[in-house]
Amino acid sequence: MHNRTDSLVPSLFDAVTRDGFAFATADVMQPLLQTSGELSDWEAFTASWNRLGPDPYLAATGRQRRRRHATFVANAHGSVEPTLHQPHYQALQYNQLQGNIERWFEPIDPAIANGQSMRTILAFCNGFFSSLASTVANWQVEVHQFRIEASSDSAGEPTPEGSHRDGVDFVLVLLIDRHNIASGTTTIHTPDGKPLGDFTLTHPFDAALIHDPRVFHGVTPVTPMVPGEPAHRDVLVATFRAKP
Repeated sequence: MHNRTDSLVPSLFDAVTRDGFAFATADVMQPLLQTSGELSDWEAFTASWNRLGPDPYLAATGRQRRRRHATFVANAHGSVEPTLHQPHYQALQYNQLQGNIERWFEPIDPAIANGQSMRTILAFCNGFFSSLASTVANWQVEVHQFRIEASSDSAGEPTPEGSHRDGVDFVLVLLIDRHNIASGTTTIHTPDGKPLGDFTLTHPFDAALIHDPRVFHGVTPVTPMVPGEPAHRDVLVATFRAKP
């Protein structure tokens, strides 16, 4: 196990350094996470996506998704600690749909935000992203739980703002669950729109690791495979931005 994971980190590290992104399948990502900690509360962690609140800002545009949000601070290669609940803010240049406004979302349940799975995921990200940015001493971390719901009347839009950057340094997109949906393909582009790669997060622990300043990313809409039955795509997104 240790020999295998030791060889996987440099491969992902090289891909992000070379291309600005890497995709990791579950059989790669799960053991990598487990080198950073335990996933002992994974069942409760994934079940918490059933308790997400609606995104009131997106609903105002006629679109639907559910989410919760939390913030942390991290010392490079060291501790990751939660901060007081605060709004999510993106400049208009990064989010043409909802930029330049403070968006307050329901906080991630403290038991989940402070639980073992979340701590393990953020510890892995801290180590991995800090290795890619050796001059950064501290990080501002934001974590988002997303559930995109689709129906036979309306496709779910994982990225309603289209292909975009998040205005941070690094992004992890980790699939938690997908139920009765088709598509939802993650696409990576150059700033001028040239396709660089695509990958459908299919199994829990499938992941994308993105160097945000270099590439744009988006996700194609999801539709139900069986009309009339519940259909959703659950992901955890963690962003790391160097603190000044």
